[in-house]
Amino acid sequence: MPIIHTSDTAAIPLLILDPGELSEWLVTQDAATRAWVAANGFEAGLGETLALPGEGGGIARVLVGWGSAGARARDRFHLAAAGGRLPAGRYGVTDARVTEAEALGWLLGEYRFDRYKPAKAKPRELVCPAGCDPRRVGVIAGAAGLARDLINTPARDMGPSALEQAFLDLADTHGAEARVIRGADLDTQNFPMIRAVGLAAAEEPRLLDLRWGRDAAPKVTLVGKGVCFDTGGLNIKPGASMGLMKKDMGGAATAMGLAAMVMGLGLDIRLRLLVPAVENAISGPAMRPGDILTSRKGLTVEVNNTDAEGRLVLADALALADEEEPDLIVSLATLTGAARVALGPDVPPFFTDDEALADALARASEAVADPLWRLPFWTPYESQIEPGIADLDNAPAGGMAGAITAALFLRRFVERAGAYAHFDIYGWVPAAKPGRPKGGAFQAARAILEVLEDRY
Repeated sequence: MPIIHTSDTAAIPLLILDPGELSEWLVTQDAATRAWVAANGFEAGLGETLALPGEGGGIARVLVGWGSAGARARDRFHLAAAGGRLPAGRYGVTDARVTEAEALGWLLGEYRFDRYKPAKAKPRELVCPAGCDPRRVGVIAGAAGLARDLINTPARDMGPSALEQAFLDLADTHGAEARVIRGADLDTQNFPMIRAVGLAAAEEPRLLDLRWGRDAAPKVTLVGKGVCFDTGGLNIKPGASMGLMKKDMGGAATAMGLAAMVMGLGLDIRLRLLVPAVENAISGPAMRPGDILTSRKGLTVEVNNTDAEGRLVLADALALADEEEPDLIVSLATLTGAARVALGPDVPPFFTDDEALADALARASEAVADPLWRLPFWTPYESQIEPGIADLDNAPAGGMAGAITAALFLRRFVERAGAYAHFDIYGWVPAAKPGRPKGGAFQAARAILEVLEDRY
């Protein structure tokens, strides 16, 4: 896990400069320094770095480019843009522009997935800047690392059984209660759609259930989609679409990371975490297009596409969550390609009917640099998820407004909760960016945490 220090002993100082500040600073320097900066072409562009030599061949300090306001507006985690270019070592900075969010971005950028190939590079460590809580930043970075590790691990090593073990380890770490319902017990305990989706796989489907916190505290329930691999079922995906399906449990990984932050920071809530863990495989017992399933809630669902399985497993878990009438239910899922077509990989849409919650999420998204964008639970589209032969259709024909119709499907299973929000995340960084190495992404969770801290 990346390290953040509280002592600046042996730390190399970082000097933050935008282009205008560079000109002013150079005036105060000796001729040798001015010549060194000019010879290296340092212009204080965003993410640029330049080490200034010290006595004995060491580094005296590092100049870090802060760029123009326009350049900074293009992305987030500006210190991480420079951190990724520095040699291994410990660095310190006193500039007021380096906030806790910037320190966190540095740590997030230092993440490496080294399960199968040990990382060769040594870490770039940071001394916690003024106003930064090192414990809090460490908890958040650790939770992001947990989620990224789970997403990045191939399905051979992160099937339902392995996800269950990671879930139980999380519960054990924080002293939470956990139970698991597997296989045929899903039928006897009334989780028929979770069982149906996972029935064709070699590893049994299961529902993972964690509880933590005071019984009398406000109830918050997280539900994460745990489809450990998605072939598409009998509506099999083409190879190009199947290549990243190890990340189809990204909702579960993100919910687990969010739960780790809640418990690690000691929020006063009664937390419940539900993860339906399945593999959507192909074999004799696989569900078929045209099958009709009866959900835990009693609503019948026509399966018009076996590749729209995530909403099925989420529906049973949401129905269970709703029975307790919690103050808030949050679902997280890598649910639809339509969300990516609409907003791309960086900006997950969220859906809620609660205006106060929507406003809080929008503010939190900006405050902690965790992008979100609200899409509507557009009620006029309800007819698209009503097939006539059953109560609901899991894959409406036509392909339009796919993210919205999927969210409307899920909303049918939440009636008693004080508020409900659904997040359609991508869970993946296609190309490395500051604070976000290529691979599994930890999206929406930090914004949700901000709202939970403010509310509870």
